[in-house]
Amino acid sequence: MDKNFRVRLVCGIGMFVVALVALYTFDGIPFKVIYSLFAVVSAIELISFFWRKISFFHVVLALFEILFLIFSSIWVGKIDINHFWYIILGVCGYDIFAYLLGKAFGGKVFKKSRPFPHISKNKTWEGTFLGLLMSFLMCLILMLARGAFDTEWIYLFCGPLALMGDLYESFLKRKFKVKDSNEIVVKNIVFQKLEYVVGGTGGHGGFLDRIDSTAFTATILLLISIL
Repeated sequence: MDKNFRVRLVCGIGMFVVALVALYTFDGIPFKVIYSLFAVVSAIELISFFWRKISFFHVVLALFEILFLIFSSIWVGKIDINHFWYIILGVCGYDIFAYLLGKAFGGKVFKKSRPFPHISKNKTWEGTFLGLLMSFLMCLILMLARGAFDTEWIYLFCGPLALMGDLYESFLKRKFKVKDSNEIVVKNIVFQKLEYVVGGTGGHGGFLDRIDSTAFTATILLLISIL
């Protein structure tokens, strides 16, 4: 099994178990606290990018990402367990299946073409499409099982929103010229132990890489609910 996918899978299952236990055992409060802590550490990672190069454009880019982290924490704090399942299935489902199916079928239909060559060169058309399809189907099945299509259809867009969040963070890292969001912070011994939990020490990325899609998706859903 590919090491990169193995890290994603282990981290995804671990976060899923934590969320499951927290949501069902403690009314979701522990998970919401954990997510907020993830958001805080992600913000620290993001701010650390500035030591590379400071400019007005970079400040604006980082400000948007920090707003995503803040608004997503607000959204996670206000939702109930039923709506959170859409995030688990839609966002995490897209991320895992896009990577797994992209590795399995990437280049089989579109030989050399990449959908986002200048932002995320490893993404394939096959993986992106199949990841979005799996995300859509899983959310749709849950929605129909709950009989809530009329009121919760907006969650069908979790997959595309997750993709946009992932691309935005990839764009950030390219602009700041860092490979992974833990590239600077992981050198600090305090964060090194925390980064190991989410696979950061293996060069796979840090906390921001773990919740970038969720942060963007939750922000958009919060804004829609307000409107």
